[in-house]
Amino acid sequence: GMALMLAERAERPLEWPGLGRRAPPPFTLVLADDSAALARLTRGRAPGWGAGVAFPGARTILLRADLPRLEQTLRHELGHLVLRDSIRGRLPLWFEEGYASLGSGEFDRSDALALNLAVAAGRVPTLRELDAMLRGSAVSADLAYGLAASAVDELARRPAPGGLAPLLRRLAEDEPFAAALLASTGQNEEQFEAAWRGGLRRRYNLVTWLVTGGLWAIMAFSLGVLWWERRRRDRPRREALNVGWELPPEEPPEPGEVDPQPPPQ
Repeated sequence: GMALMLAERAERPLEWPGLGRRAPPPFTLVLADDSAALARLTRGRAPGWGAGVAFPGARTILLRADLPRLEQTLRHELGHLVLRDSIRGRLPLWFEEGYASLGSGEFDRSDALALNLAVAAGRVPTLRELDAMLRGSAVSADLAYGLAASAVDELARRPAPGGLAPLLRRLAEDEPFAAALLASTGQNEEQFEAAWRGGLRRRYNLVTWLVTGGLWAIMAFSLGVLWWERRRRDRPRREALNVGWELPPEEPPEPGEVDPQPPPQ
């Protein structure tokens, strides 16, 4: 039942970065019971922490059925199939995994925070080091997927005529990655790496400030401005409520009534 549900979701066309709306090519979906079953089915090619594996050449996706977020994991692996359905040439590992991660939308606020803290600590790897991290332990791989997604996002945010779509078109025409990157961005791999790392530091250093107290300062200031603006708008209404109100004159106390106020000394 779970496999059928996932298969029905998978055949729906989705929007993919730089490629537009499209459905994946026909493929075989296999659900493995656990990590041991996944390792056995992939002949040891899946890491112990892996949630899924895609074999684009064989058009096969294997997922661990004992883990949560199966739909999102499936979409990540579909990103590999969709990308490789258009591009046959060799691609850097960071680009392949970054594209699948960006296309699946799998990174939430906690992942962004982990990425931010890593960048704030000065740990921004080179793209070659990023490839090694993607093959490493579960801890380094989690961070590496976020970094890879940010690198592909850096390409996607480039204004026209640059950006991800021109790069993918050139790659689909069997142009080597380095040449396609230079033609679509005007930067070679070293220049793009420097721009990506610099942009990452600038962007996530701001997030660090927000997370570590700046956000609360902004919220307090915003609430103060809203309170002042509300009082300014309400001032005419409050003054209008005072119009026509007059206190009646005080009546002298009745004979024998005790004045509650003490007599002046």
